[in-house]
Amino acid sequence: MAYRRTPAVQARLDKQAGVIVHAATRVLSREGFAGLSMAAVAAEAGVATGTVYKHYTGKAELVTAVFREVVGREVAAVAEAGGSGGVVERVTASVETFAGRALKNPKLAYVLLAEPVDTAVDAERLRFRRAFAEIYETAVAEGVAGGQLPPQNPRVSAAALVGAIGEVLVGPLAEARQSESVIPELVDFALRALGFHDIRNTDGAHPDARIPQTRDDRTPASPE
Repeated sequence: MAYRRTPAVQARLDKQAGVIVHAATRVLSREGFAGLSMAAVAAEAGVATGTVYKHYTGKAELVTAVFREVVGREVAAVAEAGGSGGVVERVTASVETFAGRALKNPKLAYVLLAEPVDTAVDAERLRFRRAFAEIYETAVAEGVAGGQLPPQNPRVSAAALVGAIGEVLVGPLAEARQSESVIPELVDFALRALGFHDIRNTDGAHPDARIPQTRDDRTPASPE
């Protein structure tokens, strides 16, 4: 008869796997994908290296698990931030939240966005990009339907935004530097790309009430 784990045993194993994933996340945040090893994760988690291998066959599988947990958290944060208001408010909040959280933990964000990784991890990265694109796609589709945006393919526009935002962030993230202008410039770019035009009067006022000033007061949360 095949051995069946009791609920208590399974719960203990699940908890241990979670500890390992969190340890791997901390290692990635410090060392990046290139600097992560099963031994380093074991030391960070306070377990034997063999224990890590009991849960994950190798580095790629472990980092894939990290991607799924971290990205799930990031997608939820961006979806919540951009879940209400008009299309301008939703796109603005989504961009600010995504970029702000990335810049809070640049090493980990660089792993998620651009660092060379194994094929299996890269496949997870593509799912990560699609999940964020779906958030923008919904907002763009509603903006087009409501006449707030010019006619366009929401899926194409959303994918283009995700790609462009990621490309802009790669520089600051890879060099571990932050620029105060990156986030507002990304917001302005996203709105222009979707068909909004930020035209100010000479006194600095916005003639079109639909186009708000780029917000700088949003405090991004850390991916950690």
